Amino acid sequence: MSKLPNCPKCNSEYTYEDRDLLVCPECGHEWVPGAEAGAEDGAKVVVDAHGNVLNDGDTVTIIKDLKVKGSSSVLKQGTKVKNIRLVEGDHNIDCKIDGFGAMKLKSEFVKKI
Repeated sequence: MSKLPNCPKCNSEYTYEDRDLLVCPECGHEWVPGAEAGAEDGAKVVVDAHGNVLNDGDTVTIIKDLKVKGSSSVLKQGTKVKNIRLVEGDHNIDCKIDGFGAMKLKSEFVKKI
Protein backbone atom coordinates (compact mmCIF):
# COMPACT_ATOMS: atom_id res chain seq x y z
CA MET A 1 0.00 0.00 0.00
CA SER A 2 1.43 3.37 -0.99
CA LYS A 3 1.79 6.15 1.57
CA LEU A 4 -0.54 9.05 0.85
CA PRO A 5 0.63 12.58 1.67
CA ASN A 6 -0.63 14.39 4.77
CA CYS A 7 -3.37 16.99 4.36
CA PRO A 8 -1.80 20.32 3.27
CA LYS A 9 -4.39 22.24 5.28
CA CYS A 10 -4.39 20.52 8.72
CA ASN A 11 -1.46 18.06 8.30
CA SER A 12 -3.68 15.05 9.14
CA GLU A 13 -2.19 11.67 8.25
CA TYR A 14 -5.59 10.04 7.62
CA THR A 15 -6.05 11.11 3.99
CA TYR A 16 -7.74 8.84 1.48
CA GLU A 17 -8.33 8.71 -2.27
CA ASP A 18 -11.73 9.47 -3.81
CA ARG A 19 -11.54 9.02 -7.60
CA ASP A 20 -9.10 11.71 -8.81
CA LEU A 21 -8.93 13.60 -5.49
CA LEU A 22 -7.30 13.16 -2.12
CA VAL A 23 -9.60 13.88 0.84
CA CYS A 24 -8.95 14.70 4.50
CA PRO A 25 -11.67 13.26 6.78
CA GLU A 26 -10.73 15.57 9.65
CA CYS A 27 -11.06 18.99 7.99
CA GLY A 28 -12.89 18.02 4.76
CA HIS A 29 -10.20 19.50 2.49
CA GLU A 30 -10.03 18.02 -1.04
CA TRP A 31 -7.12 18.44 -3.45
CA VAL A 32 -5.65 17.04 -6.66
CA PRO A 33 -2.69 14.67 -6.14
CA GLY A 34 0.50 16.40 -7.19
CA ALA A 35 -1.06 19.85 -6.73
CA GLU A 36 0.79 20.28 -3.43
CA ALA A 37 4.10 20.13 -5.31
CA GLY A 38 2.98 23.02 -7.53
CA ALA A 39 1.85 24.99 -4.49
CA GLU A 40 5.32 24.72 -2.96
CA ASP A 41 6.77 26.40 -6.05
CA GLY A 42 4.41 29.36 -5.55
CA ALA A 43 2.00 28.33 -8.32
CA LYS A 44 -1.57 27.98 -7.11
CA VAL A 45 -3.61 25.21 -8.72
CA VAL A 46 -7.25 26.08 -9.44
CA VAL A 47 -9.73 23.23 -9.88
CA ASP A 48 -13.35 23.20 -11.05
CA ALA A 49 -16.32 21.62 -9.22
CA HIS A 50 -15.29 18.15 -10.45
CA GLY A 51 -11.58 18.40 -9.60
CA ASN A 52 -10.31 19.15 -13.12
CA VAL A 53 -7.36 21.56 -13.19
CA LEU A 54 -8.22 24.90 -14.84
CA ASN A 55 -5.81 26.95 -16.97
CA ASP A 56 -5.92 30.41 -18.55
CA GLY A 57 -7.90 30.35 -21.80
CA ASP A 58 -10.07 27.34 -20.91
CA THR A 59 -13.79 27.17 -21.68
CA VAL A 60 -16.13 26.31 -18.81
CA THR A 61 -19.86 26.05 -18.16
CA ILE A 62 -21.74 27.25 -15.09
CA ILE A 63 -23.15 24.31 -13.08
CA LYS A 64 -25.93 26.13 -11.19
CA ASP A 65 -27.98 29.31 -11.47
CA LEU A 66 -26.02 32.23 -10.00
CA LYS A 67 -27.52 35.52 -8.87
CA VAL A 68 -25.60 38.54 -10.14
CA LYS A 69 -24.79 40.84 -7.24
CA GLY A 70 -26.23 44.33 -7.70
CA SER A 71 -28.60 43.22 -10.45
CA SER A 72 -31.86 41.36 -10.83
CA SER A 73 -30.26 39.15 -13.50
CA VAL A 74 -29.34 35.49 -13.09
CA LEU A 75 -26.60 33.52 -14.84
CA LYS A 76 -28.32 30.32 -15.91
CA GLN A 77 -26.96 26.82 -15.47
CA GLY A 78 -25.21 25.66 -18.63
CA THR A 79 -24.01 29.14 -19.66
CA LYS A 80 -20.76 28.73 -21.60
CA VAL A 81 -17.86 30.97 -20.57
CA LYS A 82 -14.95 31.15 -23.02
CA ASN A 83 -11.36 32.25 -22.52
CA ILE A 84 -11.22 32.45 -18.72
CA ARG A 85 -8.36 34.12 -16.86
CA LEU A 86 -7.23 32.83 -13.44
CA VAL A 87 -6.57 35.41 -10.71
CA GLU A 88 -5.82 35.42 -6.98
CA GLY A 89 -8.60 35.96 -4.48
CA ASP A 90 -11.95 34.54 -3.43
CA HIS A 91 -13.44 34.83 -6.93
CA ASN A 92 -10.57 33.26 -8.83
CA ILE A 93 -11.86 33.45 -12.43
CA ASP A 94 -12.08 36.64 -14.51
CA CYS A 95 -14.12 36.39 -17.70
CA LYS A 96 -16.49 38.10 -20.10
CA ILE A 97 -19.94 36.59 -20.52
CA ASP A 98 -22.02 37.43 -23.59
CA GLY A 99 -24.99 39.57 -22.52
CA PHE A 100 -23.51 40.33 -19.07
CA GLY A 101 -20.01 41.72 -19.61
CA ALA A 102 -17.02 41.35 -17.33
CA MET A 103 -17.57 39.03 -14.36
CA LYS A 104 -15.68 37.32 -11.57
CA LEU A 105 -16.63 33.73 -10.78
CA LYS A 106 -15.68 31.16 -8.17
CA SER A 107 -14.15 27.99 -9.60
CA GLU A 108 -16.44 25.81 -7.47
CA PHE A 109 -19.43 26.84 -9.63
CA VAL A 110 -17.95 25.94 -13.03
CA LYS A 111 -17.16 22.76 -14.97
CA LYS A 112 -14.37 22.49 -17.54
CA ILE A 113 -15.51 21.51 -21.04
